[in-house]
Amino acid sequence: MKAYLEELARESPSAQQAQNEVREYIQARVLGVLQRKGAMIPLAFHGGTALRFLYSSARYSEDLDFSLDRRDAGYDFHSYLKAIEAEFAAEGYDVQVKLNDTRTVNNAFLRFPGLLSELGLSPDQRRKLSVKLEVDTRPPAGAVLSTSVIRRHLPLQIQHHDQATLLAGKLHAVLQRPFLKGRDVYDLIWYLSDTEWPPPNMEFLNNALLQTGWDGPTLDLNNWRGVVREKVKDVTWEKAARDVAPFLGPGVDTSILTSENLLRLLG
Repeated sequence: MKAYLEELARESPSAQQAQNEVREYIQARVLGVLQRKGAMIPLAFHGGTALRFLYSSARYSEDLDFSLDRRDAGYDFHSYLKAIEAEFAAEGYDVQVKLNDTRTVNNAFLRFPGLLSELGLSPDQRRKLSVKLEVDTRPPAGAVLSTSVIRRHLPLQIQHHDQATLLAGKLHAVLQRPFLKGRDVYDLIWYLSDTEWPPPNMEFLNNALLQTGWDGPTLDLNNWRGVVREKVKDVTWEKAARDVAPFLGPGVDTSILTSENLLRLLG
C-alpha cells in the first residue's frame, strides 16, 4: 500500500493534488473494509465522495457519508471502525480513530499522523491526513437505493442513493445551509449540466426539509427551481471558487462558477 501511495504522490502534478489522491485511495480501502464487514447492507453511500466514486465528478471530498436506510439489516459502527483500524495497522500505518456515536449522526475521524510527511507532501511531521465517516442513523424517509459495482483503485460493490435521491440531498444542503459552500454550488452546476440526470426525488427532499425545520413551501417538480434560484442569488462567487478549488482535479476551470451559469441551468 505504501509503495502505491508513494507512486501516486510522485506522479501528481502538485502536493495538493497528491494529497487528494492519497486520501481517495484511503477512502477506497475503507469502503473495501466496510463491504467485507457487511456494512453495505444496512448503509447507503451518498454525498460528494459518492458522486466522485460512482459518477466521476471532478471534485474530491474529505468525507464518507452514509445513511442507515435498512435498520433491520444490522448496524455496528464500532465493529466497522475496529476492522478499518486493524487493516491499516497490519500494513504498518499509524492510524488514530476518534469516534462520536452519541448523536443521531454517528461520526468518526480516521487520522494518519506522519503520513503526509513520509510521502514528502508536508514538512510538518505532526500534520495528519484525515478521513471523516458520517452515518445518519435517522435519515429522511423516501430514499431510493441502488447498487453499483465500480472500480476506484480496487473493485467495490456499493449500495447508494439513486441519482434522483442524490440530487435531492444536495438541494436540501443548498436550501438549508446558512452559508453556501463552494462545493455546494460546484456540485449543483455539475448536476444540472447533465441533461440526462433525472429530476430530484421530491418525497425525500420534502421529508429532509421538514426534518430540519424548513419553513418554506412544499416543493414539487414545478417550483423547486425557483426556490433554489432565490437561495443562490446572494452567493459570493469568488469566495466559492477559492473554497472549492483545492478539491478539484487537474484542468478544472473554476471560472464556470458564476451566477449567470447557475441561473441559466436553473432555467
